[in-house]
Amino acid sequence: MPIFLLNKEIIFPPVHLATREGILAAGGDLSPERLLLAYQSGIFPWYSPDEPILWWSPDPRFLVFPDKIHMNKRTLRYLKNHSFKITFDYAFESVIENCSLSRKKSSGTWITEEMKEAYLKLHLLGLAHSVEVWKEGNLIGGLYGVSIGKCFFGESMFHIEPNGSKIAFFTLVLKLKELGFLFIDSQVHTQHIENWGGETICRKEYLKILKNGISFDSIQGKWCDKKEFQ
Repeated sequence: MPIFLLNKEIIFPPVHLATREGILAAGGDLSPERLLLAYQSGIFPWYSPDEPILWWSPDPRFLVFPDKIHMNKRTLRYLKNHSFKITFDYAFESVIENCSLSRKKSSGTWITEEMKEAYLKLHLLGLAHSVEVWKEGNLIGGLYGVSIGKCFFGESMFHIEPNGSKIAFFTLVLKLKELGFLFIDSQVHTQHIENWGGETICRKEYLKILKNGISFDSIQGKWCDKKEFQ
């Protein structure tokens, strides 16, 4: 399959035209309008600093269904009783920066300066959210992603201390259950997300679930007030 080249027009080709690896298109920009259209179409950006913007729609897709995640008593007790402070949308810029640094230390980051700026714009629109885990006033873990309708599109997570990202993830699951979200899109398979309950579905089935999820009104705005963190 050819990789489609995008221009200034905010449009994507049908996702079934993606390559076997899942690459659908290249180019365009990371404007809020294009990013939102991408997520609503089953597409996401993922590229290295030395590449053009690449747009992906892999088959199969890797999801987490909050209603299927049944946390054992040990996990719930850990979340409730540990000496951590957990916030939402309190330090979005710090979370995305730490995610970038974490990736850079491992295998190179795809969270470029352009990506940081783009997701900060979505955050200011009330459609990108972060979970922060604090210990003694220090940020020790977190994650961020995009929320549209009843769908959460997970982008990245990090930890500085053990279990920092795990605490953020399970806190997010509880929050999404409370809000009636249908799924967390983890995009591609990772072993730790599988260990936490992720599962693989075909793209065709994913698009059906996605269509239902984005039919709901989006909950725009911060998920908590900064006054909650004192």
